[in-house]
Amino acid sequence: MANSSSEALAALQQLEKNGNLKDRLAIIRISEPISTEVGGSYPSPSKRTSDVSVSNFDDPTPALLEADLAHYKELFSKLRFSYLEQVTKEKFLRAIVGDPPMIVGHNENMELETQLADVKAELKARKEDARIMIEEMEQMGRDLASRYKNVELQTTQLSTLPASIDNLESTIAELRAKQVATMDPSNPNSTSSSQNLPLPATLALLAEREAELAALNRQLAAVHNTLPRKTREAEAVERERSVLERRKSDAIAQAREAQRKKQQGESDGLEEMGRWYRGAEETLKELVGTQA
Repeated sequence: MANSSSEALAALQQLEKNGNLKDRLAIIRISEPISTEVGGSYPSPSKRTSDVSVSNFDDPTPALLEADLAHYKELFSKLRFSYLEQVTKEKFLRAIVGDPPMIVGHNENMELETQLADVKAELKARKEDARIMIEEMEQMGRDLASRYKNVELQTTQLSTLPASIDNLESTIAELRAKQVATMDPSNPNSTSSSQNLPLPATLALLAEREAELAALNRQLAAVHNTLPRKTREAEAVERERSVLERRKSDAIAQAREAQRKKQQGESDGLEEMGRWYRGAEETLKELVGTQA
């Protein structure tokens, strides 16, 4: 039993030494900015122009991350609206001052409106799927965080169990030695009063000692049975963390690609074209009404 406890302690120490157990079981760091290159360092807080981001970036909190997210959403919304407005004005002016001016018919506008409605419906469906996926990932992250705390606490407790087992085994050995010494009639140093007890009292004392010994054995068995189960739980958490790491990497790559397209002004053009045709239609209607 002493060998088993020593082996368990050695296994935990080996995991902490070679595998860096805390890093292996670490939950995804959601504070990593999506604009940071993989393996790169965090940007300095002094280089971030957002008012929301002047907080301590090295030690973010859920509230600060939520504020950053809301702030960036607002900035992207304003940037998108301003970009569409400028592009629409530019295309409209080029169309009406061109030689000859480009005139779009009502049928063409209706076709583009139909295409735009289909694209918007598809975009809405994808946004809903993304929202559901984000909610599921958030719930899974909360569950894993709670389970990780439990595993970390239990791992700490397991690291102290071998010493407790050794103490219990030493106590058992001492009790057994004392029991043998007090029960040996040839030992002249035995002065225990238990030797002079009557038979009923001796049987009661024996039953009490056996009950204590059985309780200690059950505790030792429970302690030894706990370690494999906790190890399996830690391995399961590690597998789930690996899956989440892959999802996180995919999400970061998609977000960077979307950010790059926004910075470079790339888009599929359907929504902008639909807005331009709609604005052109309204302007032409106003011009026709004025001439009439």
